[in-house]
Amino acid sequence: MSNSRRLFIKQSAIAGAALLAPKISWSAQSYKRIIGANDRVRVGVAGFSDRHRTSHLPCFMNHYKELNFDFVAVSDIWKQRREEGAAMWKEKMQHDVIACRNNEEMYDKKLVDAVFIGTADFQHALHAIEAVKAGCDAYVEKPFAETMEDNRAALKAIKASDRIVQIGSQRRSGSNYHAANEFIKSGKFGDITMVELTWNVNQPGRWRRPALLSQLKEEDTDWKRFLMNRPKDDFDVRKYLEYRLFWPYSSGLPGQWMSHQIDTVHWFSGLSHPRSVVANGGIYKWKDGRKNWDTITAVFDYGPAADPSSGFQVTFASRMHNGDENPKEIYYSNGGELNLDTNKVSPVGGLTAQMAGAMGMKPFLLPEMTLSTAEKVVASANTGGDKLTSAHVRNWMECVRSRKTPNAPVEAGYSHSIANIMTTAAAHTGLKATFDEKTQEVMVGGKPFKY
Repeated sequence: MSNSRRLFIKQSAIAGAALLAPKISWSAQSYKRIIGANDRVRVGVAGFSDRHRTSHLPCFMNHYKELNFDFVAVSDIWKQRREEGAAMWKEKMQHDVIACRNNEEMYDKKLVDAVFIGTADFQHALHAIEAVKAGCDAYVEKPFAETMEDNRAALKAIKASDRIVQIGSQRRSGSNYHAANEFIKSGKFGDITMVELTWNVNQPGRWRRPALLSQLKEEDTDWKRFLMNRPKDDFDVRKYLEYRLFWPYSSGLPGQWMSHQIDTVHWFSGLSHPRSVVANGGIYKWKDGRKNWDTITAVFDYGPAADPSSGFQVTFASRMHNGDENPKEIYYSNGGELNLDTNKVSPVGGLTAQMAGAMGMKPFLLPEMTLSTAEKVVASANTGGDKLTSAHVRNWMECVRSRKTPNAPVEAGYSHSIANIMTTAAAHTGLKATFDEKTQEVMVGGKPFKY
């Protein structure tokens, strides 16, 4: 790795640490709140969603006995899901589970020590704030935030607390991703010159809930509570159940899928956000009333703001109408590539002796090597794969006990949200999006991006 590159990463890490430094110190009272090995941790869920049922629940069941956790409460504003959730968890735990009409009820009754947050995309940051203010640790699904206002507020609240918050970026608990991070940071990979991220599926039913639409009645839920800080709007069953298709309740492809992949760019490079983003796309196939695109290509520029001549490019491309459900992440250097689909490092495309010699340079070819293997990432029901998500949930549960920093702390969520919001801003305005370090605002056309 070049000296300039090493210096830049070191300076970026120092700057990021200053911005995001915790505002707490460990007092005697703080130590008293550390959960002892013999104390059972009471867990609940904010939002009995598909994600919670198919992912959080089985992953929790893998580890709860060994780590002495218990599941005790379900909070959901929709009566049907609230009752279904309490019944399902009662069957799993073999004891009564309390059904709460909303999060305030769950927290006011002091039922839980920790919560899973698997609500609508735009609610994650706001529900994380509620959780830590209630004194609870939290596993918070991604995307962490869909606006910078929510992003900043959640970061501030969490950093001002002593709570353990794990962002649901499962790759951070994968052994292959840890091996990739270590290899890149060792300098053996060379400078990152480009990253290609793709996530393509052919799923006409993705994010659609046709079977549920007729089951939800306005009187059985709390529409005003659902909207939270979004603009006042008439009740819409599709926006409630199919929120991923509609802005400003979700950014769709960037928040749901890109947030996973762009997080590894921040992790491996030590950079906290892009310098700029441009995006293009549209609704080309699934003309079902959705507002969020079914196809997108976003191009990111990463590197120091003070030196636009150094850095690297990242591309993210995603389509929902043709694909093999096999996400790709390939990192390139002048010496070859690191492929997180095959988990291999190779000299493919590297600087050969012939090409280098012609320019009076030294050749640079990466070795052929295999990264540590982990559960393959898939794009179907569980976007992280059962084993990968299970490892991530376990890491959170272990950190709830040890009070150590989890694999995906709040800073990771804050950073991927900046990239997501920049992508949304570029897509919605057709302009290049940038980021103002001083104000922590996403900028387009010289103004902060507002929905």
